[in-house]
Amino acid sequence: MTSNKDMKYYTKEEGKDRIICLLCRHSCKLKEGQVGICGINKNVDGELETLVYGHPIAVHVDPVEKKPLNHVLPGTTALSFGTVGCNFKCPFCQNWDISQEHKVNEDINVSPEEMVELAITHGAESIAYTYNEPTIFYPYAKDIGVIAKEKGLKNLFVSNGFESPEIIEDMASWVDAANIDLKSWDDAYYKKVLKGGLEEVKDTLRRMVAAGIWVEVTTLLIEGDNDSDKDLKEMADFIANDLGKHVPWHLSAFHPDYKMLDHQRTKLETLMRAKKIGQEAGLHYIYLGNVPVHADTHCPDCDELVIDRTGYNVTVNTLENGHCPKCHRVIEGVWS
Repeated sequence: MTSNKDMKYYTKEEGKDRIICLLCRHSCKLKEGQVGICGINKNVDGELETLVYGHPIAVHVDPVEKKPLNHVLPGTTALSFGTVGCNFKCPFCQNWDISQEHKVNEDINVSPEEMVELAITHGAESIAYTYNEPTIFYPYAKDIGVIAKEKGLKNLFVSNGFESPEIIEDMASWVDAANIDLKSWDDAYYKKVLKGGLEEVKDTLRRMVAAGIWVEVTTLLIEGDNDSDKDLKEMADFIANDLGKHVPWHLSAFHPDYKMLDHQRTKLETLMRAKKIGQEAGLHYIYLGNVPVHADTHCPDCDELVIDRTGYNVTVNTLENGHCPKCHRVIEGVWS
């Protein structure tokens, strides 16, 4: 089942019997019957078919803070789902059992209408496209998202940032917020280890911000791999100068998983060092993840505590229409 109501997700290659997938920046050229790098988009009779359309593999109701999105409807829940497949090959993936799987369970059928109904039934205020890379099931995601938007729900994309420019342009019409991974500041590492590309992810981030999508950035810090002071400083400067000082930066602790079971867990001191570098770059909102510390939001001007978070629970929220209650500065985010 495919859905191409508003946009074609592929183009035909001139002079060849191949189609070019437009979902992500791999731009896979597919002969009849061939599947892309993601394992789930296939050339069927000269058209792109998303094999996981209607077949989610994981569906949960999560706090929105778990995405992590700290400046989007705090204290609410997001119906979160993912499918099998991914366009990256990260050796530290926490959801590798679904992201690196290509076998689709066709016994599970959830139509876009049913997914939105699930969210409403469970009292969720948003739908999060997450767990694996949502760009690869974009045709399914968008069909859900358009209905969700009509029903007053927000749409949240949790992504590695390898969307094609065409998809980003299309996303602006229905996606409210995105958390994008900035996994490393080393293009060679991105290409060789993750099978992606740093420049492409930077371009995606710039385009999303320019398109008016609320963006938060996550960096999973892995000691010895991506935590040098130089790399962190350049990353922080990029966020501050290219995206905006108001863009939240989530610094997350690595824990051993998948192909990196022998690598040590990231220490709190490493996250604190990165946070200090981010503050020196002028970033207003920096949050630490996977460690037992509060992820509170303070007003950048007067330092008033506006949101107190303990774990994924919001215990205090004194925002007044998105403003600091004390000095009335706008606190950037999607608050309603």
